Amino acid sequence: MKPIPAAEFAIATPPRRLNRAVVLDFAERAIVLAMATLFFSRMAATVGAGNLINLLICVSEGMTAVFVLIRRPGQIATTPYAWTIAFVGTCAPLTVAPTGAQLVPAAASIAAMVAGLCLSIAGKAFLFRSFGIVPANRGIQKGGPYGLVRHPIYLGYLFAHVGYLVANLSPWNAAVYAITWGAQILRIRAEEAILSEDEAYRAYQGETRRRLIPGVW
Repeated sequence: MKPIPAAEFAIATPPRRLNRAVVLDFAERAIVLAMATLFFSRMAATVGAGNLINLLICVSEGMTAVFVLIRRPGQIATTPYAWTIAFVGTCAPLTVAPTGAQLVPAAASIAAMVAGLCLSIAGKAFLFRSFGIVPANRGIQKGGPYGLVRHPIYLGYLFAHVGYLVANLSPWNAAVYAITWGAQILRIRAEEAILSEDEAYRAYQGETRRRLIPGVW
């Protein structure tokens, strides 16, 4: 068999990669849109009841759906591993149930959830068209809450999840959040593996030392 010249191979390879990236980008948008439709159909009846937590959750998840749909193109992870941890970290928390022991006063758990949701909303607002579910590089953001830690959206989720768990402690909810945060830690590492290929992000890592928790990690 006659070998393919290196020059021809170099020309043929990029289009195949581009096509795969386009398909995966479309797939992520479609999945997020389907998830958002299901989520809002379930939440619609609860928002009008003056429930601040549910209102903030809807704002946060609405931003997720809109920003994914209008985001700019970028370098996206294509491995099944990266996609699995991203969607486990995103979808698993939706399976918790409002049942179990309440360990702290309601005001304390509500305060933690409100603070966490507000921080996540702020993080998403600063990312805007750079936001996505699957690890990717669509531009480096350093402003606002990104001066506190490199992943303020996840820090906000952590506050909200802890607030919910201490108000609804059960074996099921504890297991869901254990799986969620196992996936989130792996997700952070996967995101940084892609982002650290960018010199601007490596400089940002030197400026903002902590990934998730100020003074810890």
